[in-house]
Amino acid sequence: MPTIPAPASRLSLSHLAPAAVQSEIRAMTTECDRIGGINLAQGVCDTPVPAPVQEAAIQAIHDGYNIYTRLDGIARLRNAIAAKQQSDYGLTYDPETEVLVASGATGGLHAAAMALLNPGDEVLVFEPFYGYHVSTLQSLRMKPILVSLAEPDYALDINALRAALTQKTRAILLNTPTNPSGKVFTRAELESIAAIVLEHDLFLITDEIYEYFVYDGASHISPATLPGMRERTIVISGFSKTFSVTGWRLGYVTADAKWMGVIAYFHDLTYVCAPSAFQHGAAAGLEQLPPSFYRQLAADHQSKRARILSALTDAGLTPTTPAGAYYVLADVTRLPGKNAAEKARHLLAVTGVAAVAGSAFFRPGHGENLLRFCFAKKDHDLDEACALLRRL
Repeated sequence: MPTIPAPASRLSLSHLAPAAVQSEIRAMTTECDRIGGINLAQGVCDTPVPAPVQEAAIQAIHDGYNIYTRLDGIARLRNAIAAKQQSDYGLTYDPETEVLVASGATGGLHAAAMALLNPGDEVLVFEPFYGYHVSTLQSLRMKPILVSLAEPDYALDINALRAALTQKTRAILLNTPTNPSGKVFTRAELESIAAIVLEHDLFLITDEIYEYFVYDGASHISPATLPGMRERTIVISGFSKTFSVTGWRLGYVTADAKWMGVIAYFHDLTYVCAPSAFQHGAAAGLEQLPPSFYRQLAADHQSKRARILSALTDAGLTPTTPAGAYYVLADVTRLPGKNAAEKARHLLAVTGVAAVAGSAFFRPGHGENLLRFCFAKKDHDLDEACALLRRL
């Protein structure tokens, strides 16, 4: 009698799981914690929280704001976000139908992708890229298509952008100011991107989380302000960096009402709502902090940038000066190691300073002589890290 083969087990990982690996940023943070080093790897932004933000969140807990909010956030914060977008960029959003308080900018991107894109859709992403952007798209079965920016200053290559377009392209994902390079897209570059978006009837999804971290007279331009772009631009930002509350997981999305209802639905499905008491803290920050706070934020980080650039140069690790955000990419060719991950671990072992392998921000085989350093640190920690780097 023939033997009937046993059926294959239905207990298996998803098709995506074999390609899932721990973020190199998280891996370096773990290794840095293990040896008690100084973490310039992860953008934790451990500078002090503004007093109005902190005090309002604490008071909200005492006042009993510890339950679910409306799925798109408390009215006070939605109103404050709408007012901020109007004041900063002249963008008008209805706080009832066009503003979502999200569980971090990451949660906003996840919800927007679920709402607007289908499995197999292609999304153009500029390289070097932030890994969570690419991984979020991949986790939803969308296909990120990498478009290299031109080194050494990461200028937009419009021909490379056009060459990446296919019939499957549905969106462009744009991060400005940019993690990891600190590039700030110019008006001319944004106008070129907008022209392609309009010509090919695409969405533009923007991550503007570093909007206030701009230096040397540069200015952040929100692409939604360009002609014809508001209705097709999904603006994602948040409070993690500006208010130094990365652990609060508090971001927002502003978009045309025709898209926002479904984005909010998918955010509710995944996260229910953003943390309630923290929403009151962010609202207080938007309401009470004067324009001088944001100017000082940029000035303080420009000073931090100068210190890390000087230390890296003294250490023989050639940095590229960022125009925005709070990261520096440095050429570390002189460090031993066959790839960037090994070079990062060597640097940590020798100096006690953690950085991230540049390969985490590029397609395979690229970025292997680069490390990314975060300078959004308390002054004494940053100064100690700079002193340790100079020992190289």
